[in-house]
Amino acid sequence: MSDTNATETLATSVAENEKNPYAYLERDDFTSEKYKIEVRGLPKYYGIGEFKKLVNEKLDLQSCKVKPPRKGSSWLYVCFRNEECRQRAITTINGILWKNSKLTAQAAKPAPDPFVKRKLEEESSNKRLKTDAEDPNCSPTDRIKFITTPLWNMPYPDQLELKQKEMRSILMKIGQQMLVESKGLSEWIYSQKKLYDGLPCKLENILSADVTEAYRNKCEFTVGKDSEQSKIMIGFRLSTYASGSTAVGPIDDLCHIPENMKIAVKILETFIRESNLEPFNPVDHSGYWRQVTARTTRASHLMLIVGIHPQDLSSDELEELKSQLRIFFETGKGADAHVTSLYFQTIDKKSIGGESSDSLYHVSGTEYIEETLLGMKFRVSPQAFFQVNTLGAEVLYKAAIDLAEPTMDTALLDVCCGTGTIGLCFSKHCGEVLGVEIIPDAIKDAKENAIKNDITNCEFFVGKAEDILLPVIHRATKSNITAIVDPPRAGLHQKALLTLRKSKKLNRLVYISCDPRAAMRNLIDLARPSSKQYLGDPLVPVKAIAVDMFPHTKHCELILCLERLSKAMK
Repeated sequence: MSDTNATETLATSVAENEKNPYAYLERDDFTSEKYKIEVRGLPKYYGIGEFKKLVNEKLDLQSCKVKPPRKGSSWLYVCFRNEECRQRAITTINGILWKNSKLTAQAAKPAPDPFVKRKLEEESSNKRLKTDAEDPNCSPTDRIKFITTPLWNMPYPDQLELKQKEMRSILMKIGQQMLVESKGLSEWIYSQKKLYDGLPCKLENILSADVTEAYRNKCEFTVGKDSEQSKIMIGFRLSTYASGSTAVGPIDDLCHIPENMKIAVKILETFIRESNLEPFNPVDHSGYWRQVTARTTRASHLMLIVGIHPQDLSSDELEELKSQLRIFFETGKGADAHVTSLYFQTIDKKSIGGESSDSLYHVSGTEYIEETLLGMKFRVSPQAFFQVNTLGAEVLYKAAIDLAEPTMDTALLDVCCGTGTIGLCFSKHCGEVLGVEIIPDAIKDAKENAIKNDITNCEFFVGKAEDILLPVIHRATKSNITAIVDPPRAGLHQKALLTLRKSKKLNRLVYISCDPRAAMRNLIDLARPSSKQYLGDPLVPVKAIAVDMFPHTKHCELILCLERLSKAMK
């Protein structure tokens, strides 16, 4: 087949896919919509966690996803890996009694592709879909500013005032919810509210770093096409897939991205355009170039991780692509980007079997970059978690240390410790540090960071916090335990939370939240009265402080210091 015919065939295939909202079901890559069932007859009161336990542990049905259509719904969807698992689930669930309710199960229709559905709806009403980026009053440059840094045109003191008010509002709601769900706390909460103007604890003035521009040390950029779909661009999405747009906007004028990162991305754009490989198309999953992750440091170290969907490229062709990238950045046009660490990543959507073939290859330069934080050096590997605002992290960790008030008789339990940054920063203020993290490479970095900084009172353990916290707590040799928790956005796993509550030696907990609304459930559960499920004296908030880690955005970190109720009441 000639190149012309192949191009015409591909164009026809793409056009057909954009007319069929169910075309995605015919692709080889896995989608949870293919093998979905609908379960009805659920009890009035139930938890999604309880239902997952029923399906996966008690009935051993190996679901891959549970999707309620809305909170508190009397029915939900359960997805499986293949048709055999789906049929076994229907047979097993149909007619069983759960919480005095008889369940029914049947095969469910897959949902249409939201992008294609939106396009077809617009066409059927004879309207052209107009993305926000195409609004005549808002250029793609301005639109990407409002998407990524929505407060970019607000004076910074006003931003801080706005965030302080938001944190106050969240604390108010936490106090109100505690009154609803923990009646035994009412006397204490009312006394706190009198002291702190309606809040359950004292809220200090918001903190921030001196530098508020070009502060991000890590960004994940999408490789795609501009709003006219004519030019390859590396940047951020101008709108969501579900709203009918896959366009990418430029990063040139974004105030939170460092200049060396912008330069490297622009230079990489030239390589991708000259490669004759198209960007990945999220509509029909054709194309190759997918994303670029950039990480930088105070010392201007720069790591690039170039991600590609391999499609049908042979191993030899992938090796050739890696070689071209290496030459480009070492001695070619890309040398001006001063990339100190270069990686190549294959990002292949999960197959029907559920396995992913994603791989990371070191191509050039050092295998990691090095950052300085509170006078200590930390190595940062490609996939390691590190706070995206280094100067902001220093402010955050200093505030956490002040709230925790550790002594040499304190064992710090660092939950979700990542590469050990928090625990190592605490190490000279306490007797020992015990860190827990699920990612093995992060723990490897944490141990190396301890050696690099001549720190000998820290130990790090790999595993799920909910599984290994108890034995790690038993290793503490100091009489007092203070836990510091910096969990993912969704919060701490319930089992881990219950383990912390029932630990008698733990009398203080510092909770760092990047999404205080999402953390609200954790904080309510920590403060519940003692019961068969919630062992140990409640942990209640006694002081809070916000830290603006993300200037020009609406996000803000909130640190809460919690103490045992018996101590807080003294």
